[in-house]
Amino acid sequence: MSKTNLRNNWYGVIIYPNRGVETGDISRYQELLKSDRVSRFYLNELGNKRQTSIGLATIKLVVESEKQAIEQGKQLIERVRQEWENESKREELLKLIETILIYKLPKMKRKEIETMFSLSDLKETEFYKEALEEGIEQGIERGIERGIERGIERGIEQAKLASISRMLKLRFPLEIIAESLDLSLEIVQQEVDKLNK
Repeated sequence: MSKTNLRNNWYGVIIYPNRGVETGDISRYQELLKSDRVSRFYLNELGNKRQTSIGLATIKLVVESEKQAIEQGKQLIERVRQEWENESKREELLKLIETILIYKLPKMKRKEIETMFSLSDLKETEFYKEALEEGIEQGIERGIERGIERGIERGIEQAKLASISRMLKLRFPLEIIAESLDLSLEIVQQEVDKLNK
């Protein structure tokens, strides 16, 4: 907060995976943290997963273990399909969930991802399109299997950068975006600057 020049009235929300993360010296911010201007949330304390809002469940997906992320991802995808009628918003959120899962589960095989998304949904994802495109290009030179692997790596890298704009649309703070995608705050800021041009 000390790095931000505040000109307007503001309200801050700090989201932690659990209380153990908040370990630094926060004494200089104590008065501010106890004020009505700042709220702190600990994702592991937010109760029943089925009653959690889709937005909050999406954030919680970032901090879940691999095993739980698979199950929570499946449930979240199903909830989005059932509860969100606006098709463009639904697709945007499904892409964000896909990006989180791909990043969180890099060793997951394509077949496993296909079971989470229906095959037609999977073919519509940027991840699938990029992996397929890259796979075809590399497959000609080095064989299809090797090309798909490289396409997946490139897709993951591009998916991280592409998800920045999606997370911004969902009003995630830059710090949460950087931490969630395992990117430096500087890289996230550069992407934000590119988007604002």
